[in-house]
Amino acid sequence: MIEVLVVDDDTRVADVNAAYVAKVPGFRVAAKAHSAAEALERIDALEVDLVLLDHYLPDETGLDVARTVRERGLQIDVIMVTAARDVATVQAAMRQGALQYLVKPFSFAGLRGKLEAYATLRRTLDGGGEAEQAEVDQIFGALSATPAPELPKGHSPTTAELVRRAMMNAEGPLSAQELADRTRLSRQTAQRYLKLLERTGRVRLSLKYGDTGRPEHRYEWAASR
Repeated sequence: MIEVLVVDDDTRVADVNAAYVAKVPGFRVAAKAHSAAEALERIDALEVDLVLLDHYLPDETGLDVARTVRERGLQIDVIMVTAARDVATVQAAMRQGALQYLVKPFSFAGLRGKLEAYATLRRTLDGGGEAEQAEVDQIFGALSATPAPELPKGHSPTTAELVRRAMMNAEGPLSAQELADRTRLSRQTAQRYLKLLERTGRVRLSLKYGDTGRPEHRYEWAASR
């Protein structure tokens, strides 16, 4: 689980953001804070992996918090979640090590996309060792992942997540039947979710020609690659 600290001076906004985080698989809200001082207290007291950090706080700015985290050498990542959209603040956030910058107001899909990109980055880095240029490109590319789309009517978030993970973990292209076998879904259901992922650019479709002359549809995960 990735432990998240949600920091926002508005308690209602903090509650909404925390609820969003809780809906994304693999993430858990460790705590909420409503000021810079409170955020640093939570960081000192808890095992936090990621801070969703507002810039406008009553005592100091979010950038001040990010700077303190860096000065202490803490292994904590920061995603700015703020209404501040001036270029100077965005640039300063980058220099303070913020991995992402999400401008308010935003939808659940917008935050989910940032969190999923962050999770992809974590998985890529967990391997350790040395990296060739392709691996370096993948590490940096993980942060620009395409956000997951809002699901159309008749599609289940649970099933969509099951299919997404199966495709991400596949070592090569899969057919609808192969995906169905891995996920224990029906072939029709697997095909329906694959078509959705293809429409949104999350998977690539290729054709494999056999002896019958009728091509087989093969799908490969494309996001963050």
